[in-house]
Amino acid sequence: MSDAPRLFHPEGLAAGAVVTLAQGAHRHIQALRLAAGDAVTLFAGDGWEWPAELVQVGKRQSVAKLRPAEMRDRESPLEVTLVQGICAADRMDWVVQKATELGVSAIRPIVTQRTVIRLSAERQERREQHWQAIAESACEQCGRNRVPRVHPGLALTDFLAIEASPGLRILLLPGATQRLADLVPQGPVSVAIGPEGGFTDLEESLLASRGYQAVRLGPRTLRTETAPLAALAVMQSLWGDL
Repeated sequence: MSDAPRLFHPEGLAAGAVVTLAQGAHRHIQALRLAAGDAVTLFAGDGWEWPAELVQVGKRQSVAKLRPAEMRDRESPLEVTLVQGICAADRMDWVVQKATELGVSAIRPIVTQRTVIRLSAERQERREQHWQAIAESACEQCGRNRVPRVHPGLALTDFLAIEASPGLRILLLPGATQRLADLVPQGPVSVAIGPEGGFTDLEESLLASRGYQAVRLGPRTLRTETAPLAALAVMQSLWGDL
């Protein structure tokens, strides 16, 4: 992988094109103290990388000229959707960032009975945009060229009413008898994790009725921001690319 800084730029990428970078990328360039003539790598989330050269770095914008694209697909063969009970802001940010680094394919923020954070529709939309930006930034850092989608938040019951994804469904639950090593996925995997305080008994029953199998991660109770990362690392080791 090139040592050139990686920048997410979702549109207008073509060999020879001269593009004005988004403000987030411009601020990143300023933070790194890059200058005209320095190399960067752009990606749009479709698996391709675009080597580029900065041709302008000003106070308000940066401009880059693109070279021909290169396919660099660094995705895991394991397709995992993280169904995460929305937790406190800094914890949820951490989960989105680290889950992206660990190769998650999609993130489904879920509102449960024990969800601490309750937002208006407008604030929830801004929060979801913030989480998507975190996923994009994590891809810049870790080398992924496909950005996991952070879906709009839904109540758990609404999510279960529309969920149609095939494959293995896992509910992380302290006290369960099964381990991840006991399972063999056939296709995609969905893993559900509660917020602070976990799922209620009713929510656990609802998840079980939709095919979610209770699985434990050792004898210790993990925090809501720790459990998904531990689970993803173990799954990647068992069935993915670690």
